[in-house]
Amino acid sequence: MANEIKAGNTSRDTSDFERLKQRQDMLDERLDNIDSVLTAVAERIMKQPAAILLTCPHCGKDIEISLVGQNKPA
Repeated sequence: MANEIKAGNTSRDTSDFERLKQRQDMLDERLDNIDSVLTAVAERIMKQPAAILLTCPHCGKDIEISLVGQNKPA
């Protein structure tokens, strides 16, 4: 009986480990996607000006954030 309990726990631990590994792989993929998006935005900003327009949720005023970069010499 004790051997059956130990065997059952091992299979459950294995499935938990596999599930944890799958979640880690999904997180890694998401971080790669975020990295790709941020890289594309940074490259665009370095090539031309970009503006972000926000509205303050408290006072309703418009806020404009301008980002200007310069290309590095090649």
